[in-house]
Amino acid sequence: MGRMRYDEPAAVAFRAGRHVPADGLAHWRAAVARHLAPRPGMALLDLGAGTGWWAQLFTAWYGVQVVAVEPSAAMRARARAPRLVAGRADALPLAAGSLDAAWLSTVVHHLADLPAAAAELRRVLRPGAPVLLRSVFAGRADQITLLRFFPEAIRLVDDTYPQAATVRAVFAADGFTAAAGEAVTQVSAPSLAAVLDGLDRDAHTPLRLIDDDAYAAGLTRLRTAATATGPVIDTMDLLVLR
Repeated sequence: MGRMRYDEPAAVAFRAGRHVPADGLAHWRAAVARHLAPRPGMALLDLGAGTGWWAQLFTAWYGVQVVAVEPSAAMRARARAPRLVAGRADALPLAAGSLDAAWLSTVVHHLADLPAAAAELRRVLRPGAPVLLRSVFAGRADQITLLRFFPEAIRLVDDTYPQAATVRAVFAADGFTAAAGEAVTQVSAPSLAAVLDGLDRDAHTPLRLIDDDAYAAGLTRLRTAATATGPVIDTMDLLVLR
């Protein structure tokens, strides 16, 4: 996964600062259930599983069997997942036709070879199995509250992250069709003050990739706004391919 290295500092920051509380994910739980149609014994791939937060949630929410695949040793060392294996999206260590669904959360922009990843997903999934991608696509980053304080980060996403149409086209080459697409809201934090208090630059790819002056200016804007009350509600996109 090529956009940034998930080394020790990044893995520590990710585990501490990137897990949206489960009670803020009610809309994601409902949206995934609609498209996944979970059932006992279903085998689901969590690709780019990080520290295993979604694998834990899917196991608790739906009772499915999650296979978490993560390339970063530092992430795996901090992961809590029922079944965790080392692997890359372009060379999955899984048998052909062995899985009933795949979940990729904030992963697609890290894939250096998206066509190879699509081909591998086609190989390991059973016919008709869904691929669910939770992502911030190019042109959509302003839906993330934190990033609105860092306009350079939004420009970076718009310039370098894939568009949803690009992802659909790449997957179409391997026989996937777009089954659904929707915007899903989440309560990311109880307040902007909580966002500021828990912010670690290493946990957020766009913030790591902008320069130090841009980061410092955004941090000043966030501090000024952090007196506002009320929850932080963000929107991300769910793309479903079959």
